[in-house]
Amino acid sequence: MPDLHVADKRWSVADGSNLLDALNQAGVSVPYSCRAGSCHACLVRCVQGEPVDLKPHALALAQREQGWRLACQCQVSEDLQIETFDPKRDGMPADVAALDWLSPTVLRLRLEPRRPVRYRAGQHLVLWTPGGIARPYSLASLPEEDRFLEFHLDCAHPGEFADAARQLNVGDLLRLGELRGGALRYDSDWQDQPLWLLGAGTGLGPLYGVLREALRQDHQGPIRLIHVVRDDSEFYLRAELQALAAEHSNLTLECVLRSQLADYLPLMRVVARQTHALVCGHPDTVEAFAKRLFLAGLSRNQLLADAFLTRS
Repeated sequence: MPDLHVADKRWSVADGSNLLDALNQAGVSVPYSCRAGSCHACLVRCVQGEPVDLKPHALALAQREQGWRLACQCQVSEDLQIETFDPKRDGMPADVAALDWLSPTVLRLRLEPRRPVRYRAGQHLVLWTPGGIARPYSLASLPEEDRFLEFHLDCAHPGEFADAARQLNVGDLLRLGELRGGALRYDSDWQDQPLWLLGAGTGLGPLYGVLREALRQDHQGPIRLIHVVRDDSEFYLRAELQALAAEHSNLTLECVLRSQLADYLPLMRVVARQTHALVCGHPDTVEAFAKRLFLAGLSRNQLLADAFLTRS
């Protein structure tokens, strides 16, 4: 049976054990959200030994060379010495600059990092609370224009991070973990082509950043933004989006109630073969939009989809 060694703790585990489970079951707290290799909250560093990695391409080569692995995707096959991700040592400090309720359930969190962060619209960052709770969130801010990092947190249901976020105050210190690429982006080659942005709930957040990036690059084609919400009060950023639509005649806005989505989908028509669609939100809504767009004639390489984690 292989041994695991973390700090001053050493114990034996069954051959083939999942590394994340083996660590947490022994009282070595490693956070996670998805268990699918997507959220990257479960980063650990292998100091000695090498686990069986089921998803080796989930991390950049430079990270892997430094020994970082996603614990949820690793199996223990030999003795391992592990260092867990320490947000105080490995993360970047960021101060809470503002907290605003954009709707009854959506909390806007703005952070000011103590060092510059280079990112692009639509990327993800892992956020760490002082209590060691970690979760990835999509950026809603626009690089080089906003002096803060903005995140839209869905607090409709209880969850470790959402509960902690409700207790935050301006001036509190959080830590930033890994910055990830994410599926959503704007490509300047699309400038004259139709652009559809389809978001459900706080899936609007990263699309808001991508929209502003497209407008900053003077996108000339028609832009259609569709926001799926539980009820009308959840169509947050209404004033900001209407102001953008008033300034840019190629931008149209639609709000669709989730209860009416099944009737709305058959009405969607792709009028140009060059259309690019970005979809973000709950996995069920992302899948529903994707299926309809494919049936309407959209090519798979013209759809970028980002399904939000359902675990809080």
